[in-house]
Amino acid sequence: MAEGGLTILDGALLREADLSLPSQPPATVITAAEVLKLAETRASLSLYGVVLPETLKSSALRRLGFPDAAAFRTKALDCADAPSTFRNYISAIADELKDDPVVVAILNGSTIQIFLEDEDDFAMIAENLFTELDTEDRGKICRDEIKSSLVHMGVESGVPPVSEFAELSDILKKHGAEGKEELGQAQFAELLQSVLQELADSLAKNPVVIVQPIKVVNGSKLRQLTVNEKLLEDVVKKINSESKIEESSTSKIRNFLEKHGFEIGLPPSELDEVAILLDAVFTEVDSQNDAAEIEKDGVVVLLKKILEKLAEKLETNPIFYDLQFLESKEV
Repeated sequence: MAEGGLTILDGALLREADLSLPSQPPATVITAAEVLKLAETRASLSLYGVVLPETLKSSALRRLGFPDAAAFRTKALDCADAPSTFRNYISAIADELKDDPVVVAILNGSTIQIFLEDEDDFAMIAENLFTELDTEDRGKICRDEIKSSLVHMGVESGVPPVSEFAELSDILKKHGAEGKEELGQAQFAELLQSVLQELADSLAKNPVVIVQPIKVVNGSKLRQLTVNEKLLEDVVKKINSESKIEESSTSKIRNFLEKHGFEIGLPPSELDEVAILLDAVFTEVDSQNDAAEIEKDGVVVLLKKILEKLAEKLETNPIFYDLQFLESKEV
């Protein structure tokens, strides 16, 4: 699934993948670590070559009932059990991605090529970069600032970090984008264009996939809550403990979700989209039921109805936010 130049890995590709275990040399036993490694390789290849995050792999194993991943990897498996372990592990990874999608940028040179082909666009980009790097306003910068200009452009412009694309160092060296020789703006733009063109060509042959620090909230966790009566009742207890007796049920639930919605699967309440989402759902609830009927149903039934509506809207229109938002919130 693609969204705004990024790709969302939500498990769909894995559900279409070949889940048969690759043929292995004859043996009576095989370690779990070997089977998991084969499964992770298959999953990675099906997901554009992305390196699976450790948290994703651990969560998938917990889903299969193995909370101690390290211990399970040392376990010896009967070869007859290996195919089902392989298949179940990939399916668990797919389920984890459905609940908590991973967002990636696939850098294949196309973004770079687009603005290289537009002379005016590229000229403006080169001018802006030169101005940013010419901190002393001398009209001159060093050749090695080309590398800094690529850092400024970043993944958003289709440029991978050197740490993710070793060939970039070779490209810079090949085009003489090193050393302290000074360049004027026109010379800088010419050198930048040459470097970017070769970078685009290299990425077209060998794309880079980079996991982005973006959280996708698609309602999956809310749906899990709605089918777990025990968890629903626990939430209702918290709602009642924080509410005033004279408050209506809808008011109690709305106040709770605004304060604690993040804990049960909503995006952070500080996001404007959350207020809009809550407004839409509570307006629907109020319009579909009169006050007497709402109070008659009770808080548990009403809460479940509201959570189902929230999950439905988030499934249709997921909310995205930068994980750095959470970091700044915790500081």
